Amino acid sequence: MQHKKVKFEGGSGHLLTAKLDFPPDRAPIAWAVMAHGFTLSKDLSALRNITNAMNVEGIAVMRFDFTGLGESEGEFSEMNFSSNIEDIEAASQFLEQNYSAPSIVIGHSLGGAAAIFAASRMSNIKAVATIGSPSCPEHVQHLFTERLDQIERQGYAKVRIGPRTFTIKKQFLEDIRMQNMERVLNELNKPILILHSPEDRIVPVSNAAEIYKAARHPKSFVSIPGADHLLSQKKHSSYVGGIIAQWARLYIEIPPEPRLNPRGKVVAYLDKEGYDTQIRMRQHGLVVDEPESYGGTDFGPSPYDLLCASLASCTVITLQMYARRKEWPLEEVRCYVNFRREHCEDCQDVSGAAIQNVFYKSIDFEGPLSEKQIERLLQIAAKCPVHRTLEQSAIVHTQWVDYEDG
Repeated sequence: MQHKKVKFEGGSGHLLTAKLDFPPDRAPIAWAVMAHGFTLSKDLSALRNITNAMNVEGIAVMRFDFTGLGESEGEFSEMNFSSNIEDIEAASQFLEQNYSAPSIVIGHSLGGAAAIFAASRMSNIKAVATIGSPSCPEHVQHLFTERLDQIERQGYAKVRIGPRTFTIKKQFLEDIRMQNMERVLNELNKPILILHSPEDRIVPVSNAAEIYKAARHPKSFVSIPGADHLLSQKKHSSYVGGIIAQWARLYIEIPPEPRLNPRGKVVAYLDKEGYDTQIRMRQHGLVVDEPESYGGTDFGPSPYDLLCASLASCTVITLQMYARRKEWPLEEVRCYVNFRREHCEDCQDVSGAAIQNVFYKSIDFEGPLSEKQIERLLQIAAKCPVHRTLEQSAIVHTQWVDYEDG
């Protein structure tokens, strides 16, 4: 992802830290603000994967740390649910003043409840999405049930949540208890998408049912089967990001797609984190990554996977073009491609090692074809443009360009 770290003043006056994640090689079609869960941060891997998937669909995302958490200033003990709402509003105002007003707000866990409250107060928000969110902010009390009496009596208590210890004050309890989420949902009048896992043990899925019941149409519920509360598995978080992006397109105005840097037909972008690379090709986008065995996260196909895919796809397209022109009964064609680097006697790479790049194509035809037709199609398979390009030597020119001046 192409991202930028920024700071802005939160609702309580403290400087909050955020990451702005942009789509590659095009202006965003929309902006979204993403709020993390109770005691978590913007750098949760699930939020990064959600953002990644939304960037591919052209949506820029601002994910930030609430007051007193992550890289943001302030004391956690002084924050509460109301300050979370104010922080979301401040994030929206920062985007509106410096980039573009966000039209989507997304929240995970208690951040989802805060997102609903914030959306009810922001006219620029056109769509709201919650992920594993409670139907009542007071639900978060279950994380420190054993300390409730101490908090009520003493005014505060130190509570261990996950690997860290936090100070919870009585004012936090009083604040979450006074919030009426059912009323806010009844008056929201904005599209809402509720995503929840039936296996969520932190916030049971019954909360999603209660949110859905209280909300007005248009409202949607999507199950995330097999996911835990933190969406620890990448397949779940990337799925959630894709669903939100596609759903939101129904409710936002999508502008024409200008290119940020039209120097080439294909652009690839990779930042300093991981190997998941954003690719743009005209109006199309995809993510390329390395497998885990090579230090990647396997978020998408590898560069050599794409090279094999180019050969396979060009082969089947060429074969079908030829068969249709000849009016031959080729119903389906499949091309399987493998790539290997093999030793040979009469070739050397730059290090002096004798190697050769070898692609193996296996082609399967379906349809009542004659032996002569199959033989001819196999000959045509070797004439597809990508096949010929790979067999011939190519020249690659590399130059430095100043992106900012482009």
